Amino acid sequence: MNPLLTRLQPYPFERLRALFKGVTPSPAHGAISLGIGEPKHATPEFLKERLRSTLEGLAGYPATAGEPAFRASCAGWLKRRYGVDVDAASQILPVNGTREALFSLAQTVLDRSQHVDAGGPVVVCPNPFYQIYEGAAYLGGATPVFVNSDPARNFAVDWSQVDEATWARTQLVYVCSPGNPTGAVVPLDEWRLLFELSDRYSFVIASDECYSEIYFRDEAPLGGLEAAVKLGRTDFRRLIALTSLSKRSNVPGLRSGFVAGDAELIKSFLLYRTYHGSAMALPVQQASIAAWDDEAHVVANREMYRRKFAQVTPVLAEVMDVALPDAAFYLWAKVPDHVGGGSDTEFARALLAQYNVTVLPGSYLAREAHGVNPGAGRVRLALVADVDECLEAAHRIAAFVRSA
Repeated sequence: MNPLLTRLQPYPFERLRALFKGVTPSPAHGAISLGIGEPKHATPEFLKERLRSTLEGLAGYPATAGEPAFRASCAGWLKRRYGVDVDAASQILPVNGTREALFSLAQTVLDRSQHVDAGGPVVVCPNPFYQIYEGAAYLGGATPVFVNSDPARNFAVDWSQVDEATWARTQLVYVCSPGNPTGAVVPLDEWRLLFELSDRYSFVIASDECYSEIYFRDEAPLGGLEAAVKLGRTDFRRLIALTSLSKRSNVPGLRSGFVAGDAELIKSFLLYRTYHGSAMALPVQQASIAAWDDEAHVVANREMYRRKFAQVTPVLAEVMDVALPDAAFYLWAKVPDHVGGGSDTEFARALLAQYNVTVLPGSYLAREAHGVNPGAGRVRLALVADVDECLEAAHRIAAFVRSA
C-alpha cells in the first residue's frame, strides 16, 4: 500500500460520529443537522430537464478537455461575473466538482524531487481549512503548513506567519475565498501580497471559489482571476481558480465545475486528467451549460440564503459571539465560556443530547499551528436547510446556551 495514506487524518465527520458515540439525543425534539455543508435547496427544474433530455450522450466517451460549447459557456460566465477574458480552448477545463480538482491539481503541480535536503516541498493552507488541502499535500509527497486566520481582522489569513525558509520550499498555496468555515473574502491588497510572494518563490496559487455566489451584501465577492486582472496580471501566471455548480445551482450530486487560469498549468493538468480518467459525462456537460448560462435561479437562491441568515443570525447573536459573514452558508460561532468551559466538542455533545441539534466543532476543521488551534472554541453552523428548520435550530441553540 502507498505509505503516504497513513498520513491522512480522519475526516471531520468521522470524528463527529466518534464524538457522539454513546450520546442519546433528546426524544423531545426532532433531529436537526447543521453539521454538513450540503445544499438542501431544491434543484431547479430546468436543469433536471436538460439532464434528462440529453441522456443519449451516455452512449459516447466524453473528451477530458470537455466540449467546446461547455468551455465557451464557462468563459462567458467568467466574463459576465468577473469581467475577465479567458481563452476557452486553452484556459478552461471541466472538473467533477471542486473537491476532486483541488486534490488532483496538487498531484499535477508538486515535485517531490525538489527541496529534498530541506525536508521536501511545502503546501501552504489557511487554518481552519477544507481537509482536502491537507490530503492533497500528503499524497503529493509534500508537507502541509498551516497559516492561522485572525478573528480581529475578519478572519483574514496571517501570511506573515510563514517564514522565508518555508516560502522557499512552497510549491502550492491554497486560498479559499469566500472561506470555509469563516465566510471571509480575500480583498485586493491580500491578493497583491500573494501574487508578489508567488513571483518571488514561484509557487502556484489554487483559488477555491465554490461559495462565490452566496453572499449577503450588494458587492459580489472578488475572485482570484478578477484580482489578477485588476493588478495587471492578465496571463494569470501560476494561478488557477476553481469553482462549481454545487452551491451556486443546488446540484451537489451533479459533480460539475471547472478550473480556469494559467494556460501552461491547464495544459499539464489536462495531461494528468487524461491519464487519470477524469472526463465529465456529456449529459452533465449539457446540464452544466444550462446552469452557467442562467443567472435567474442563482439570484433566487442567493435571496433565500439572505432571508434565512437575516432571521437566524440575530437569534444566535443574543447568546453567542457570531455575526453575518461576508459570504458562504456558514455561521462561525464562538462557544460561550460558561458552556462546557468554552469547549467546542463539549458544546456539540451537550447540544445534541439536550436539543437534538448537530453542529460541527471548529477544532475539527483546523490543526494546531503557532501554538494554537484557531478552530477551538468555535462551532460551524451550516444553514443549508429551509428557513423554518434553521430558525428552529437557532431557537434551540439559544435556549441551550441560556440554560447552561
